[in-house]
Amino acid sequence: MTDTNGAAAELISDSSDGTFMADVIEASKQALVLVDFWAPWCGPCKQLGPTLEKLVLEAKGAVRLVKINVDENQGIAGQLGVQSIPAVFAFKDGKPVDGFMGALPESEIRNFLKKHGGEGSPEITAALEAGQAALESGDWQQAAAQFQSVLQANPGEAKAVAGLARCLHEVGQNDDARKVLATTPPDQLNDPDIVAVTAMLDLAEQAGGGEDLAALIAAVEADPDDQQARIDLALAQNAAGQREEALETLLGSLERDRNWNEDAARKQLLKFFEAWGAGEPLCNSGRRRLSTILFS
Repeated sequence: MTDTNGAAAELISDSSDGTFMADVIEASKQALVLVDFWAPWCGPCKQLGPTLEKLVLEAKGAVRLVKINVDENQGIAGQLGVQSIPAVFAFKDGKPVDGFMGALPESEIRNFLKKHGGEGSPEITAALEAGQAALESGDWQQAAAQFQSVLQANPGEAKAVAGLARCLHEVGQNDDARKVLATTPPDQLNDPDIVAVTAMLDLAEQAGGGEDLAALIAAVEADPDDQQARIDLALAQNAAGQREEALETLLGSLERDRNWNEDAARKQLLKFFEAWGAGEPLCNSGRRRLSTILFS
């Protein structure tokens, strides 16, 4: 368990059957209180505990954590029907409002806290929003500054990691972007923003130093069945920001030979969709056209 001395002691504390009323019931009238039922011999408890403590500290007072050792305190655990540990209950306004069993991933615990109003510091939320706005406007320097401020307060925050990596990619610092992505917590690797930036970097490596678009177009026109030339052209078009053209090039490849090189064109198109993100309208229309081709 993480040391709860100092400032953290105000937000993270041990409790017992005897002090439960003050530590949980009364305290939950001021803020959301998580009660973590654990035991020293419980492996999953040791995995979950540090994650809970990290998220509680990040929330900066929006939520508190109370830990109860069930080996020493079985009364409250019995009243709440705890049959296996770790078991976590959320208390609000003097009563339990929700709970979960087992060592959930950090992302699921974040959603659990958000559901009950303990999602964390408004400063971090504001910085993430400001970083995203700067990112969308192309102000890479301002966006990077916002995401770095979040990571200083909350190392491993997936959206900040993805945002900073995206900024580095946009200014051509792909090696540094990879280093930033390497700090992503394991349970956040499937975060859509992390997946999108990873795909962007993969595509940048595939595209290499930037092929001559005119030469690639000429190569495809000279030999429409040259599937590798089509994929090379699509990569170059995507690197040049020509997403619609890249989509058409790969769909054209699939229409000519959907099975070439173990579905290479389909796999490349899916990589584009990952990099572009769910918010890109071309993804929806492209997926529909892809399905039409594959199942016609």
